[in-house]
Amino acid sequence: MKSRILLTISLFISVFSFAQEKKTQKPKFNQELATSLGADQYGMKAYTIVMLTTGSAKIEDKAQMGILMKGHMTNIGKLADEGKIIVAGPFLEKNKENYRGMFIFNTKSKEEAEQWVKTDPAVQAGVFSYEIFPWYGSAALPLYLKHHDEVTQENP
Repeated sequence: MKSRILLTISLFISVFSFAQEKKTQKPKFNQELATSLGADQYGMKAYTIVMLTTGSAKIEDKAQMGILMKGHMTNIGKLADEGKIIVAGPFLEKNKENYRGMFIFNTKSKEEAEQWVKTDPAVQAGVFSYEIFPWYGSAALPLYLKHHDEVTQENP
């Protein structure tokens, strides 16, 4: 009986130890993936962040604002489908900088990012203005997009 208990404990410890070892093992470097994503030696790359701010236009007509926001969302989807925008979303709290939302564009060119942000109907109408910043982040960031639809039940 005592040997069975020791055997069980021993098996448990070895399985637990193996499981812990598996979790801490670093994944094998994938050169093909790194190259396809434009990763540098650190697995990073340059992007451009656009911070949307409150624009100068004051649109009181709710129907008109609804049309602009629908166009805003449609444009984000179009840019994402084209691989130009990889992150977009609103801020959940007011802030002193008056940032309303942000885009992370898959380009290191501020000029290209500005061209893309200007395709937004809400930006065109002056609902949003913007600030542009270079940013350095994980080259794997765009990979989450292929899974986004798997976790989405409704579109806004």
